[in-house]
Amino acid sequence: MRVLLIGSLLCSLAMGGLGTLSVAAEEKQPPPAAAKPPQEVATVRLVRQRIAVERTLPGRVRAFRQSVVRPQVDGIVTRRLFEEGAEVKPGQQLYQIDDTRYRAVVKSALADLRSAQANLKAVKARAKRYQEMVKANAISRQEYDDVVASLDQAQAAIGVAQAKVDLAQVDVDFSKVYAPIAGRISRSSVSEGALVTANQAQALATITALNPIYVDMQQSASDQAVIDLHTQLRHQAEIPVHVLLEHGSGSTVYAHAGKLKFSEVTMDESTGSITLRAELPNPDGHLLPGLFVRARLALGHKEVLLVPQRAATRTPQGEVKVWLVDAEQQAQQRTIQVEAAHQDSWVVSQGVAVGDELIVEGYQRVKAGQVVKTVPWESASSQQGN
Repeated sequence: MRVLLIGSLLCSLAMGGLGTLSVAAEEKQPPPAAAKPPQEVATVRLVRQRIAVERTLPGRVRAFRQSVVRPQVDGIVTRRLFEEGAEVKPGQQLYQIDDTRYRAVVKSALADLRSAQANLKAVKARAKRYQEMVKANAISRQEYDDVVASLDQAQAAIGVAQAKVDLAQVDVDFSKVYAPIAGRISRSSVSEGALVTANQAQALATITALNPIYVDMQQSASDQAVIDLHTQLRHQAEIPVHVLLEHGSGSTVYAHAGKLKFSEVTMDESTGSITLRAELPNPDGHLLPGLFVRARLALGHKEVLLVPQRAATRTPQGEVKVWLVDAEQQAQQRTIQVEAAHQDSWVVSQGVAVGDELIVEGYQRVKAGQVVKTVPWESASSQQGN
């Protein structure tokens, strides 16, 4: 009997201890984890915006006019009549070539002309006498015809002699080298005492007209802007052009704006580009031929979709991708087609549409299909305005 009581007591104590241990274990279990909140991202609704369409193209400055001065007769340069680097006017004498020999040729040609004129007088007098004699049958008709032919030959000889005088005088005039155009003249490649020839390859000097000045640009023939340019030029619309000058600290806009003059009618097969030419005032001569510049063409205004550049990423394959928020508040990645850059945004032609909600900030922490919490994004310009 005592043995049964002790056994029952031990069983009760054991069961009570186990219950205490069970309760303690339950108390030590951590509470269930709370649900993770959605990732917060800054978004903007895409709308069409009216922007000024511009194209910036590489260009090179070309002279408005350029004349290479070369001698047209042989001889020794006796005088140089200009200051190197100065402005010259059309018709201004630049060089004097020794003309002694050419003046002598003129004198010889004049002597031949006078001889021909004297011969003409004698033949005219004989023809007049023969005309009266042939009427009286004092001479034959053949003799009269011969003297008439001699008269024609004498008149032709005068023409030949006069042409020789004129040709000799041309050589005398060519011994004076004149400026064919107005502009700034280069340094002289010859000095007094140098022998020059009519067919020499070396130029005596070069005259360059700098005001106005041309800027030649290269535009890809596959660019939509080429079609827009041709359309505007056909309607005689003036397209403003501004030149950007590069320097060590950046670039500055040239003070004088120009306008697009024409677009080349053929494409360069080697580069696949078309040459555009703009004309700009250059009163101070700051733009010199051969200078590389960038030209900005103002092509009017256009309604476009703009995507902030900070919202886009580029893949190693060259694709541009953005993140959008769909109707279920889930993040989705989309590939877009970029047409051009405008300030700090991309002009997009495909991939997004008006009304799409674009993720601008925070897309780095989301993945496709993830539910996100959206807050309005403010651009830097909006923040500055506030």
